[in-house]
Amino acid sequence: MKQILLFLFLSPVFNCYAQKQTFDIVTFTPPKGWKKEVKENSLELTNISGSKWAQIVIYKNTISKGNIDKDLKSEWETLVALQLKITAAPTTSNVKLEDGWKIKSGSAPFKFNNADAIALLTTFSGYGAMVSVLANTNSPDYMPTIQSFVDAIKLNNGKAEPVALNNQPGVVSKISSNFKFNTTNFDDGWNSTVQEDWVHVAKGNINVLIHYPKEGTIFPADPEPLTNAAWNILVAPRYSNLKNYKTSYINTYNRPYLGMGYATDNASSKQVFILLFRQGETGWLEFVAPDKNSFIQQFKFDPETIRWDSESDLLKPLAQMVNYNKFAIAENDFKGIWTSDFTGVQQLYHVYTGNYAGMNINQSNQTFKFGTANTYNWEILVVNGMVGSMKYANVKSSGKFTVLNNWQIKFSDVEGKPKKYNAFFSCIKGARLLHLLDAEFTGSGIYTVFGKK
Repeated sequence: MKQILLFLFLSPVFNCYAQKQTFDIVTFTPPKGWKKEVKENSLELTNISGSKWAQIVIYKNTISKGNIDKDLKSEWETLVALQLKITAAPTTSNVKLEDGWKIKSGSAPFKFNNADAIALLTTFSGYGAMVSVLANTNSPDYMPTIQSFVDAIKLNNGKAEPVALNNQPGVVSKISSNFKFNTTNFDDGWNSTVQEDWVHVAKGNINVLIHYPKEGTIFPADPEPLTNAAWNILVAPRYSNLKNYKTSYINTYNRPYLGMGYATDNASSKQVFILLFRQGETGWLEFVAPDKNSFIQQFKFDPETIRWDSESDLLKPLAQMVNYNKFAIAENDFKGIWTSDFTGVQQLYHVYTGNYAGMNINQSNQTFKFGTANTYNWEILVVNGMVGSMKYANVKSSGKFTVLNNWQIKFSDVEGKPKKYNAFFSCIKGARLLHLLDAEFTGSGIYTVFGKK
């Protein structure tokens, strides 16, 4: 594809190219001798020659925002401005059309290791999809190579192959697991099932995906670029024909982020309403309903009316869905070492003078080592006090444990006496977290969370 790059300092260089390759919907010819690295959502090509360097990144296709100008603006904010800390508006090219794709570029200078460099983003928009290619370099010598690379790119019709069925919201697949319980049927009618990339929660015609943490979806940013980035990674690959997409937030101390739109589910070919939501520690939650009215009937508000000054209590039913990432326990689930770490630091200042009064530290490490025949070893290490006069304590015990029911476990000796805990597992990608709460002294109801080594 021919595209006019926005640099004025091209110099003639002879380049050698390898055979054509394909990544996502992009067919390209990598420059010979460049290092290639394939990541989850991108492919990177890099070359270093002395003090000169260049990088080309191909990103997987995502759903178009509706036109080339919106697509380039969104991609620039997410892939360039945020990542490279570029505040200046890009210099943009005219729109070109080739093979049904509209093509537009933007460029801007930036600093890398206190040296001048330039970023060039080329975005292709068409067939309901968009694809971006980002080139960064500190030398004009690389520009002929970059231009030839972009010129040679070929794209298919913008519809990538649908991902596996267990990545579709309406389809629940059986996964292999070393844990006994992979589903939970709650008394209120919601059902949870462990999946590879999320916990699938369903009730009637409403599906909720509790997405596991994923790189590139949570970072310091304004609401729109952050939500767009999460949408493109978590949601867009499974849908097409996105319409009326918008983002929103509420201006409160614990700011909620929302992205929503109407699209076609690639697995079922049905039109659905989608809402992507995150607030505080919920992680990203994806709500999928046959239409907006079905969503409103379940959650009692219209998400398209949310604005910066809306009442935040409206979103409580959404945030509470994270509590359905909850699965029962069984005796054979505990083998191995489970640990929990806590650190709290207080910087103290005199209330009258404002002078610094020192630092107070509270730190603990708690370990359960589960063996055969329901045996265990328990240990807690605690360090606390003011810096310079900190105290240390180490307590150990051992015995046998009993799983009393699906949600409780009892240890014969913890801190010198038998102890019963309320217990459950939650899921992250490829692992589970064990949650324990003293059943006799529930206090604030906050569970201690253990991860398996």
